Amino acid sequence: MGSDQGKLGFHGGKIELQRPRVRARDGGEVALPSWEAAMAEDWLGKWALNLMLINVSTRKFGRAMRLPEGDVPAANGAGLSKSAASRRFVALSVDRMKEWMASDLSQLDLLVIQIDGIHIAEDLVLLAAVGVNGAGDKHPLGVIEGATENATVVQALLDNLIERGLDPKVCRLFIIDGAKALTKAIRKTFGRHTPIQRCQVHKARNILERLPKPLHASVRKALRQAWELDDADQAERLIKNLARRLEQQAPGVAASILEGLDEILTVIRLGLPAELRRSLACTNIIENMMGTVRRVCRNVKRWRDASMVLRWTSAAMLEAAKGFRRLKAHKQLSALRTALAAHQAKHVANSAVEPPARAA
Repeated sequence: MGSDQGKLGFHGGKIELQRPRVRARDGGEVALPSWEAAMAEDWLGKWALNLMLINVSTRKFGRAMRLPEGDVPAANGAGLSKSAASRRFVALSVDRMKEWMASDLSQLDLLVIQIDGIHIAEDLVLLAAVGVNGAGDKHPLGVIEGATENATVVQALLDNLIERGLDPKVCRLFIIDGAKALTKAIRKTFGRHTPIQRCQVHKARNILERLPKPLHASVRKALRQAWELDDADQAERLIKNLARRLEQQAPGVAASILEGLDEILTVIRLGLPAELRRSLACTNIIENMMGTVRRVCRNVKRWRDASMVLRWTSAAMLEAAKGFRRLKAHKQLSALRTALAAHQAKHVANSAVEPPARAA
């Protein structure tokens, strides 16, 4: 029995330790379970990932780990250099992204899926999805890259979700920002009667940005009154009246108000309670997550390629998930489940009685 110098991960770096060496009767060295366990735990990678997710740059990694005058010096080879921290971050973020993007979705009981994009560079867009289950818990579902937010990219994201266990036959509420490519791919994949709610916040912002400032207050008030109504037909009449009033002052905006009107009122047509409608009438859940992505990625000065963007974005989405709270109106989600079941049953029955199309 003797000892030897060894290195272990400690507080984000490596320290040298005397480790005992034990030999068996036949002269072979015996592996020590405690030492093997300590070596197997990737503490260095976890420290690097954690610090970079809270915006500690690789240049400052060593200083964040060791005080110059501290008891544990940062000797050469301690693994605290900029390149060492970067290598560990890359290795661990790749592993976690692969595990997450292959995770099983079949047991999540998702009632709501929000999809939105984030522009990283001029020719690079990431499309992400977040789901809400029947208990109100939020789950980041996936992310995919593309040159633009087009139907092909959306379809690739939806195909990935289905391959991982998302049942396309189950009726769910989709919430989007209004991109036509999203609507097209969702209806192609999940059925043409799939309920889609366009974000009311995006819609109001787009309308107001095209109007002169003196009209902002009255238009905002009219939109809010329509969206707070329990009757979808009455809400539709109010919005059409608003469009007629604006035909002389801003004819282009009047047409924009009516565009996608059915999808703007989906949560009202489903008969959901007012508090639940407010939670599901916008893309705030995924917008908040995208805010975390921007914060985490702000130290990156140059994106080398799409794989680097995906690694950072996936790590940021998983970081955001740690702070997710249950949906504010989670106690009313049973009303959404009932409404989706009724919506699906209605359209299945209508499809059954529709006469077959005649051949030309």
